Amino acid sequence: MPRLKEKYENEIKGELKQRFGIENDLAIPRLRKIVINMGVKGAVENKSRVDAAVRDMTTIAGQRPTVRLARRAIAGFKLREGMPIGCAVTLRRDRMWEFADRLISIVLPRIRDFRGVKDKLDGRGNYTLGLSEQSVFPEIDFDKIESQQGMDITFVTTAASDEQGHALLKGLGVPFQTKEA
Repeated sequence: MPRLKEKYENEIKGELKQRFGIENDLAIPRLRKIVINMGVKGAVENKSRVDAAVRDMTTIAGQRPTVRLARRAIAGFKLREGMPIGCAVTLRRDRMWEFADRLISIVLPRIRDFRGVKDKLDGRGNYTLGLSEQSVFPEIDFDKIESQQGMDITFVTTAASDEQGHALLKGLGVPFQTKEA
């Protein structure tokens, strides 16, 4: 069993149940999936950038991503419908827990001048975190990076509100920014 999942089952679940007065165990907020999305800058001019992004994301997530295609043509960007412009991967079960553990305990502290992530959730208890480059992941070989790529990481939860989602993510160890006076 992944370390973070074990912590959730043994500690966090009970705390959430008690804090929010939840009687049914199935109503306790939990992590449903993690979605990693990477829009590839310059994919219109250089098709190999999409391949490099897929390779990097496969290394990061441990699972091959799907290539995302443009839904419509935009003449100003020289973009045609059906052109590859990014990639995304959805992590579930043990792979999700292992990725979350690596992200929280290894990757986020490696970011230069890191003071925590913003604590704004989407209104339904889900949280999206943006990273400006993929080189903060220790799995990525810095010498093999063709171009810096940003990515969005979305934590999808079963929380009924932002308050429950925030409590779940805080319990898992997501380092939210503290309010400074």
